[in-house]
Amino acid sequence: MAELVRQQHVDAHVGNHGFGFQESDDGDLPVPFPDDFEQGGFLHAFPGRLDIYSAGHTHTASVAVEVWDGQPPAQDPAQWDEQAEAAFESISGEVAVWSMDLGRADDVITLADSGGSWRVRVSCTGRDEAAALSEGEGTGHGVEKYLVQFWPANL
Repeated sequence: MAELVRQQHVDAHVGNHGFGFQESDDGDLPVPFPDDFEQGGFLHAFPGRLDIYSAGHTHTASVAVEVWDGQPPAQDPAQWDEQAEAAFESISGEVAVWSMDLGRADDVITLADSGGSWRVRVSCTGRDEAAALSEGEGTGHGVEKYLVQFWPANL
């Protein structure tokens, strides 16, 4: 059974419906964030990068990030508005959080001591509330909540 290795909380600034996770050593990425960001959908993967499309235009999302030593237990789909999985390659073993408006955040997620291949599952709740907030008051904090789980792909 897989075990949780580490977890941390990050606030992700969402601008233009988007934020992302990108390889910390991003100098050689063929498509750096936010180039080619796709409006719509939920999760889009590029080499060394994961783009998340938010239901809200401008707000701060609450993100719980977990790193597991194997595939984590499945999440009950009834608890989430959206869920998706993707592959992720890391050269450095560290991932940075990126905002459409503010660029790279100070938050760094450590996956491992060195690079490797990973799977990631992204789950989200609060999408309807975030969309309504964008149409009304404008911004909010923690209305949209994400759970982002990484685990080694070679298991």
